[in-house]
Amino acid sequence: MSSPIEAVRGMRDVLPREQRALAQVRAALERTLAQHGYEHIDLPIVEQRELYLRKLGEELVGKVYEFSFGGRDLALRPEWTASVLRAYVSTMQDQPLPLRLAYSGPVFRYERPQRGTYRQFTQVGVELVGGLVPRADAEAMALACAGLDAVGVSGYRVVVGHIGLIRELLTGLGLEERTQGILAWSMERMRAEGVAALRERISETIGEPPPGLELPAGLDEGQAAGWLLGMLDAMRIDLSTGTRDPQDVVARLLRKLRRGDPQPQIDRALDLLYRLGQLRGSPAEVLPQVAALLAEAGLVSVAYAELRAILALLADHGIDQSRVEIDLGLGRGLHYYTGLIFEIYDGDQMQICGGGRYDDLVSALGGRQPTPAVGFAYGLERVAALAAAAPPPAERVAMVAPVSDDDYAYALEVARHLRLRGFTATVDVRGRSVATNLRDAARRGVGYLAVVGDQERAQRTLVWRNLASRDERRIALDEIAEW
Repeated sequence: MSSPIEAVRGMRDVLPREQRALAQVRAALERTLAQHGYEHIDLPIVEQRELYLRKLGEELVGKVYEFSFGGRDLALRPEWTASVLRAYVSTMQDQPLPLRLAYSGPVFRYERPQRGTYRQFTQVGVELVGGLVPRADAEAMALACAGLDAVGVSGYRVVVGHIGLIRELLTGLGLEERTQGILAWSMERMRAEGVAALRERISETIGEPPPGLELPAGLDEGQAAGWLLGMLDAMRIDLSTGTRDPQDVVARLLRKLRRGDPQPQIDRALDLLYRLGQLRGSPAEVLPQVAALLAEAGLVSVAYAELRAILALLADHGIDQSRVEIDLGLGRGLHYYTGLIFEIYDGDQMQICGGGRYDDLVSALGGRQPTPAVGFAYGLERVAALAAAAPPPAERVAMVAPVSDDDYAYALEVARHLRLRGFTATVDVRGRSVATNLRDAARRGVGYLAVVGDQERAQRTLVWRNLASRDERRIALDEIAEW
């Protein structure tokens, strides 16, 4: 049994030195987002569990910390986008569009801890609600790069995909929505495990119809759904106990009863997706190959034209094209994406940022009208680990050491003067000698020591020592600004 004073497994304590570094990077990122017109929003850590079940995707839904309390099914926030769009639908639909919102705060995912990955971590990001393709997409990616530049992260790569292109291709092949979803969100799995593994997954169903169910002839979609619900109710099969929307389950069962997509269509889709997923490289290399593949399939793609336009605008934003890579096998794992998706990696292949377009999420959450949106989020801890290599901002930290108890009140006054002039200042509260305070200041990395005794108190001066240069002089209290 673990000790009650240990941190929750997979989470961690952030101690002062690292917290200072995180705060500096966080402030720099937030300042960059604000300079681009994004206003900060803060939201509850606890949300309704249902908010995350429909659109996160199977992989992430399995990592949600969920619980029941007071008769309500709740969850700890696993990401910000759904929460921000929930807040938009609830209280901000009367705001003029586009609406630029920024956020920063903790999220929770039950996943295996590894390098730079914890079960509680911090996301800093934005949502551009009401922004249209291609300008809003290019703005989001350029802003993500600007934030990394602002904190001194270099050598990163921007990997760009487009889930809308995949969806468009599958729609053109006449596949059902369910099959499209499985294929579209399994591109990375197909690359890793091959076509056979994905074909096997397609053949599986979320739920087999109970034995003996045969769909009566002549029923339209609504009548068939009503008939099936009645049959399941008669068999005492409760669809509300699972994690999936009952309507979605019924639709899948109906497809199963009607035997779903013809196998030749699925095989053709698998072949095209496999070939598309292998296309990876610079835009100059990949875009012509995508165009050739679409022409071979006899498909005209609006999404392909969008992707070209976004990349052109990215160059207009001043983004070095050598940083940009197209990967049409990119998945992201979040099922609310509808168009552009992108991830940013450091030189060691660690993801530090990700985002994309999600034009259907506002409607899915009950919005009054369809509203386009795009956004991204940094993993703050990962960005801070990379930014640590950059020179930290200069800090002016001073310790004030009173020689005796009689000098303590004057030491407090000196500390107040230092703080008014931009210093971080502490006063010795342990009654230590000047020599001990000098050693303690050096150990803590303090830059300056101010010593005050009876002479300094009488003359309203202080002995000011620069611990780096070892320069020491007596200065008047009102001269602190010069030092």
